[in-house]
Amino acid sequence: MRILCVDDEEMMLQMLEMSVREARPEAEVIGYEDADDLLADAEKNSCDIAFLDIHMRGMNGVEVAKRLKQINPKMNIIFVTGFSEYTGEAMKLHASGYIMKPVTKEKVEEELSDLRFPIVPKKDAVLRIQCFGNFDVFTPDGEHVHFERSRSKEILAYLVHRHGSSCTTKELAAVLFEDAPYDKKQQNHIQILIHSMIKNLKQIGAEAAVVRGFNALSVNVDVLDCDYYRFAELDAGAVNAYQNEYMSQYYWAEFF
Repeated sequence: MRILCVDDEEMMLQMLEMSVREARPEAEVIGYEDADDLLADAEKNSCDIAFLDIHMRGMNGVEVAKRLKQINPKMNIIFVTGFSEYTGEAMKLHASGYIMKPVTKEKVEEELSDLRFPIVPKKDAVLRIQCFGNFDVFTPDGEHVHFERSRSKEILAYLVHRHGSSCTTKELAAVLFEDAPYDKKQQNHIQILIHSMIKNLKQIGAEAAVVRGFNALSVNVDVLDCDYYRFAELDAGAVNAYQNEYMSQYYWAEFF
């Protein structure tokens, strides 16, 4: 679990970080005095929960929350404030909670126990897959997975989209390169992309995510923690997270 905190007052940030670490000692907790630094971290590495001071110089907590929701619609936002009344704009963001300063371990625990989007990692999952918004892939502890070839990542996206159903290299070619003829050169190119995808998954110990057969490829849905799959199971968090955007960077996903 990754938790990010931001407060432009150093002492308040230290108090916030300490309280969160005491409440969740197993979590990775990172604090920032600058909201831009927090946003850069969230965009690169994602996070599950963000504690945001509402009243900061420059970009305030509400503006930061809007940016974070663009990165991950199901990110849990908890506002921290020294004021007894919250702004209407902050309320419209449907935050997971609010904490009045001074922050304490007990206040943090109370909010973490009742998150809007509960964090329940799927048992034995080797990958965490994000389909809502842009397609992206993370390790179970939230580390961003790098693919050497963007088309290799797209192959994994399409396999996830098929929800465990297998497809052939010819079918993959038709999706990735719909206007190109399927000849020996194209077949070899697809095989290179598949090999690159498998290699990148092996590097993080997630090769079990893909099942290979004779001219057939699929994902093992049992080892994926995926918002799209949770949505299909009517998981409340996934249903609330869906904002009419699904694998937005891929044209073939427009028909979802």
